[in-house]
Amino acid sequence: MSAALLFAVGGLTAVGLYLIMARSLSQIILGLSLLGHATVLGLLVAGGPSGAAPIAGRAEAASMANPLPQALALTAIVISFGLTVFLLALAGRQQQLTGDDLVEDDLEDQRIARRAGDDDRPGPGDEDL
Repeated sequence: MSAALLFAVGGLTAVGLYLIMARSLSQIILGLSLLGHATVLGLLVAGGPSGAAPIAGRAEAASMANPLPQALALTAIVISFGLTVFLLALAGRQQQLTGDDLVEDDLEDQRIARRAGDDDRPGPGDEDL
């Protein structure tokens, strides 16, 4: 069962990274969501086999489940949810401003690249250089 979970973590991570590299905000949001799920699943796999509830006095310490991976998984869920909500707000604002969800090229990055390179010809938007 552990090998199947490891393949699931690897698959979710690969698909998540592929989607993050897209230029569409909706695909980026889905990719980050898949990476969050892969993180939670990876933490649960790292926790080892299940055991007795980690309550003092109920079972021996050796047979108790490790509560740390469970706590880290809950933290990863909260962080993933917060990041998803923030990116959805950005995507909504992008939809209002431009009417689509594509990430445009940054004009400032293009200016810096032209200034650092050998191309001394002025391009569009270079009036202030």
